[in-house]
Amino acid sequence: MRIATGGIIHETSTCVETPTTLRQFEFDRGIIRGADILKRFRATNVCTGGFIEGAEKHDFELVPLLRASAFPNGLIVRKDYDALKQEMLERLAEAEREGGPVDGALLDLHGAMVVDGIEDGDGDVIQAFRDYLGPDRPIVVTQDLHGNHTRARVAAADALVGFDTFPHVDMAERGVEAAEIIARTVRGEIQPRMAIHQLPMFWSTACQVTAHPPMDEVLRQVHAMEARPGIVCVTIATGFPWADVPEVGGSVMVVADGDETLAQQTADELGQWIWERREQWHVPKLPVREALRRGEEAGKFPIIVADHADNTGGGSPGDSTEVLQTFLDLNLQDALILYMVDEAVAKQAHAAGVGSRIEVSLGGKSSPVQGQPVEAIAEVLAISDGPFAYDGPMFAGLTGSMGTSAWLKIEGVNVVVVTAREQPFDMAFARSLGVDCASMKYISLKSAAHFRAAFEPIAGSIFNIDAAGIHTHDFSKLPSSRRTRDIFPVEIKPSSAKS
Repeated sequence: MRIATGGIIHETSTCVETPTTLRQFEFDRGIIRGADILKRFRATNVCTGGFIEGAEKHDFELVPLLRASAFPNGLIVRKDYDALKQEMLERLAEAEREGGPVDGALLDLHGAMVVDGIEDGDGDVIQAFRDYLGPDRPIVVTQDLHGNHTRARVAAADALVGFDTFPHVDMAERGVEAAEIIARTVRGEIQPRMAIHQLPMFWSTACQVTAHPPMDEVLRQVHAMEARPGIVCVTIATGFPWADVPEVGGSVMVVADGDETLAQQTADELGQWIWERREQWHVPKLPVREALRRGEEAGKFPIIVADHADNTGGGSPGDSTEVLQTFLDLNLQDALILYMVDEAVAKQAHAAGVGSRIEVSLGGKSSPVQGQPVEAIAEVLAISDGPFAYDGPMFAGLTGSMGTSAWLKIEGVNVVVVTAREQPFDMAFARSLGVDCASMKYISLKSAAHFRAAFEPIAGSIFNIDAAGIHTHDFSKLPSSRRTRDIFPVEIKPSSAKS
């Protein structure tokens, strides 16, 4: 059995004006080709790593094509996307010429990719493989929890397998599951039939953490349904509100063995259960100062505030300044900001050198929505060219690069300034600069929830805050020219907002 694998992975924010180009996919070896995929991702916690493990476990040959990933950002430039897709398909054709036909495809995708001129980027990739492989060779796809899933991609794929965790610590596990599904399909042991139930709702990030209520209750429902006779897998997706596309929002997808009616009934059952409890998945906005007050009142340190409106992991610029300015205004000591994206200041720190004091105009350069730059005198405590190795639960085994970076201190506030727009998945990069996160009393992270995998063990208290930022969680302020239905809690109001 020969199974092709590849993918183009991107979480696209249409709220961000800067386009995503081929160069951004190439950053930090983001495009891996051919056999290098097997070397790069073996024993790593990503879906492709799971594909490799699953191929060995289920005794099939994995035929690696091309895997491209880029940091979340704005619309992907069409010609660059077309070039990546075309190369992937050409590699598939070459692999078949050299080794014979493949029996199916495992695709590592995200679920919220938008290309200039293509609103359902993931669906376009799946359909391209369907057109090539024809109707009989199976396609199984792994998807992020934050996908905006469409009926078109459900029709084109045999099975979509979504993450069960947020933070995403089960990516390799889901890859292994997808590998098992395709192996059993090719061997004729199962006949996947898939259905989708779309949910007209935007899910508050603070209510999505799968280890805590209320989201843990959703996953218990998912796993109970997966144990039913005839059910192959159940996927819950909370959606990605910052992509203005027609089918934006949450969804439930179910794969059943040979029974599309059972798949649809099960998807509808879970979808209705979620919709009836929609108030549980919505929380009101929490200002920065109120979060700090609650943390101080609890007296448990460090107080961690998640600046999710500037979550670089969702495509936000990473240079919003409200939290930094608030920390300075309150004269907080032993405070830390991870990370502030500002290449100019990072280069300024490198030029000045460790131990110097520099006048900075920090952050607030990408958009007026992100706030004004903070004018201050900063001490340069450490500098880095950016390379590091992840050691937290999410991307253990992979390396990354934050680009030209520096550890600055402004009064009592420590700021790690970086070039790459990446959220702090773990403490590894901060540690590479000499920053001891556990010794801080106040930590602000430009992340929504992924930081929890590594930071929760050291946290005294954690709050998701609504500081000024492009990725606001006031969903009524998001662009909505493309979506085709009313959404909770925007047009369909929560009970707390009703008169």
